[in-house]
Amino acid sequence: MSTSVSQNDVVVRQSARRTAGGPWLRLQGFLGRSRAWIHRHPRLRAPYRVLVAVVGLTIIAIGLVLVPLPGPGWLIVFVGVAVLGTEFPAAHRLTQAVRRLAHRVRLWWRARRERRAAQTNPTRTAA
Repeated sequence: MSTSVSQNDVVVRQSARRTAGGPWLRLQGFLGRSRAWIHRHPRLRAPYRVLVAVVGLTIIAIGLVLVPLPGPGWLIVFVGVAVLGTEFPAAHRLTQAVRRLAHRVRLWWRARRERRAAQTNPTRTAA
């Protein structure tokens, strides 16, 4: 016996999932729908890519100005590269490489912290 799922059930589930995920999930859905709409209209693709390039380069420039100052200068630069990565494959590859590196650094730092904790407190068992 097979059950059929109506289109309305799928829409209700998707909207419930979006509202349950909070504002970030709603924003992600909105941006996905917007990008799909833009890619359905060929005349809008080039201006959209130019707009993404200008916004991404502006964010990178602001981040580079903030690098010598106290604060998140490099983080802002990487956010700008991530914005460029939404439309340009080379920037996307760079973003993925930075994310992999950050993940490895985080794992290294966690292992280092656990080793130091084990050295200072030998009775503590590792979990």
